[in-house]
Amino acid sequence: MDLGTLLPRHARYRPNHPAVVLDSRERLTYAELRERVDRAAHALAGLDVHPGDRVATVLHNCTELVELYWACAALGAVVVPLSPLLNPAGLGKLLADARPRVVVTDAPSEDNLNASVAFGAVWDHSLAVDRYRALVAGASSLPFDRAPLRGGELFDICYSSGTTGLPKGITHSHDIRAHYGTHFAAAFRMTPESVVLQTGSIVFNGAFVTLMPCLHLGATYVLASSFTPERFVELVERERATVAMLVPSQIHALFAAPCFDAERLRSLETVLSLGAPLPLATKEELTRRLPGRFYELYGLTEGFVTILDRDDAARKLGSVGAPPPFFEIRICDDAGRDVPTGEVGEIAGRGPILTDGYYGRPDLTRQAIRDGWLFTGDLGYLDADGFLHLVDRKKDLIISGGVNVYPGDIEAVLQAHPAVQEAAVFGVGDEKWGEAPVAAVVLKPGDRVAAEELLRWSNERVAARYQRLAKLQIVDTLPRNAAGKTLKRELREAWRS
Repeated sequence: MDLGTLLPRHARYRPNHPAVVLDSRERLTYAELRERVDRAAHALAGLDVHPGDRVATVLHNCTELVELYWACAALGAVVVPLSPLLNPAGLGKLLADARPRVVVTDAPSEDNLNASVAFGAVWDHSLAVDRYRALVAGASSLPFDRAPLRGGELFDICYSSGTTGLPKGITHSHDIRAHYGTHFAAAFRMTPESVVLQTGSIVFNGAFVTLMPCLHLGATYVLASSFTPERFVELVERERATVAMLVPSQIHALFAAPCFDAERLRSLETVLSLGAPLPLATKEELTRRLPGRFYELYGLTEGFVTILDRDDAARKLGSVGAPPPFFEIRICDDAGRDVPTGEVGEIAGRGPILTDGYYGRPDLTRQAIRDGWLFTGDLGYLDADGFLHLVDRKKDLIISGGVNVYPGDIEAVLQAHPAVQEAAVFGVGDEKWGEAPVAAVVLKPGDRVAAEELLRWSNERVAARYQRLAKLQIVDTLPRNAAGKTLKRELREAWRS
């Protein structure tokens, strides 16, 4: 499957259908998008970008970023989307690994890009977005022509979020991304008439969960330059969005905002949560305030997912769903053997979107993918109906006095407090127990509760004594990566300092 064939198809058969909308102020039809993508492909070819060469981006949400994704597909190049939130050291390490032919960046990221050279970054051409636009405007508008690709050829390298250490380059072929389009379109009941709203950064892999089915179907993709609850509500209402993907921190912010109004969001048919576990209390609130729309996706960039369907949510709200068709799941012990139903173990899975491996790291690939199964590093169990219940990340497991303590269990208790918006529980060194659980908590706007009172409240309600928190801090925000995942590693480091 060659992704480069999608836009020419839509430009021919539905040329005037809206393709991409940015903040309701910039609109491109499929015919217009196809012309811009062809111009971009010609411009990149003029910089000696050939099939298989890497093109890196360090851009905030913009139409140029969408355009570059599809220009790389047209050209046969490999797109490497990098977060504009990376510091020079982090950016330098990734650019040294990817060794792109071209890097395109926006003004806020230029200083970091230039400084990344000191940390090993290499490239042949760097383009500020203004210069990139000029090159595209001056390039040929003729259809870009190249030899057909085999579907197994590389389309992108997505670097892992870095919640557990140095990010790794996860590879996705044209075939894999095409499967994103077909499988997720079916899973989320999308059609060519869908209007898909994306308010989070599109540089992280989760964004492809709705981008690929949207472009596969020839639907409309509404992109926000950034997220605020006000902008989300406004765009849903104005564009009559039918599909919206949100990470848990955005859902929490939306429900806490005065602008929330279910009537203004009535066009939504699908509200998809992904990127991090959504607390049960928030799931219950979402299904109450926006009934019949909730889906949840648990998954890894490496290529395994489960989906909680909106029709299953009523009876399985505490789970993260089941594998979609053509996906398989196992729960394994430390030796890789299957454990009984209901027993906690490491989640392993396989399916049609499984990565071919980490870019340039066959050693890491062999560790993660064994006999065709991706070992996720996450802990969970299957209930009697085969639905997955997520427990925690294996690396976040706290071993206190020889007992396994799962942070998610304690976080669920804290989330039940009416003043708590978010909570992160993690382990710190303890002379007596080896490790002890502690918590960082963000309160809802306008709510006040003392840390000592919240600590006592939680410790009175946890299921076991070993789940009692040693300490609790109230913080303004939790550190996150571009994908919205909480960086517990940074919390631990801050706590130690």
